Amino acid sequence: MRFGRAGPTARTENMGYRTAILGATGAVGTEFLKILQQRDFPLASLKLLASQRSAGKKLPFRGQELPVEEVTEGSFKGVELVLASAGGSISRKFAPVAVSAGCVVVDNTSAFRMEPEVPLVIPEINPQDIARHKGIIANPNCSTIIMNVPVWPLHKVNPVRRIVVSTYQAASGAGARAMAELQEGARAMLEGKPFTPTVLPHVAAFNVFSHNSEIGEDGYNLEETKMVRETRKIFHDPDILITATCVRVPVLRAHSEAINLQFTRPITEEEVREILSAAPGVRIVDDRRRNYFPMPLDATDQDEVLVGRIRRDISQPDGRGVDMFVSGDQIRKGAALNAVQIAEKLNEL
Repeated sequence: MRFGRAGPTARTENMGYRTAILGATGAVGTEFLKILQQRDFPLASLKLLASQRSAGKKLPFRGQELPVEEVTEGSFKGVELVLASAGGSISRKFAPVAVSAGCVVVDNTSAFRMEPEVPLVIPEINPQDIARHKGIIANPNCSTIIMNVPVWPLHKVNPVRRIVVSTYQAASGAGARAMAELQEGARAMLEGKPFTPTVLPHVAAFNVFSHNSEIGEDGYNLEETKMVRETRKIFHDPDILITATCVRVPVLRAHSEAINLQFTRPITEEEVREILSAAPGVRIVDDRRRNYFPMPLDATDQDEVLVGRIRRDISQPDGRGVDMFVSGDQIRKGAALNAVQIAEKLNEL
């Protein structure tokens, strides 16, 4: 395993990688366990780290029950790879400690995404950026990933000048507790009982509201700003025009997005379908006859981003506009899977 200048230079002989999951008991942490098993990721050892509150729990993995340990500054001794998804403040505290101990950290939080020296990677788009890491590699925001897996292959063929995106974001984006709160709220409302949310700012059941992140002076919330800034960094294109509107919807898992693209040159629906049919990480679901298109229920537990509603933007008579609708599993491709794919790419350096 050749992790580069800041990390291990040799894979543990014939055994795999000494790995730790930071935030192992959260929604993304448990998804890490599922994906590592499904993809037969090579492991010499696996350490599960979480807060003191979760210490002592046991989680199933490959026929065993692995104990969860409280994360401390000494937790990373002998570890080569850290998959982190425990929140930005935890990553800011412990990721540098892990790097100092010789680890490479693939971080799922927003803590390091916009740091110039930290690669921000979607493996289908910019795997070459991994090689310049200095110990930390950032996983993009889930909405950014789900949008750009299908946008990038089109951008490579015919550069996109402007993106207008509206998101329909599941409760999973706010974590396991938000998912549980959506279920509890739905039961309460169906039974005619009062319900007061404690995780999300508004009742999620049978409701839609603006994404629960801080609103900036420009009127954009933090999720919208992330999509703009992160896309520019991943594409290495500071001039691409992007505007986003991010919304929470009463869906348990898998985000959806309505995407409007303006290209440099005219492009047809047929060209878009041909490009996307060969694009990695994309599956076209676009049946006009049956009115069957991407849905969160179909995207749940899937690796691919589902793409449909592909059509010419009739408001752009010059033929440079295209609309499409996508759905992708926020916990999987939007978080855990993308991070594991980054770790797999590390081995190819």
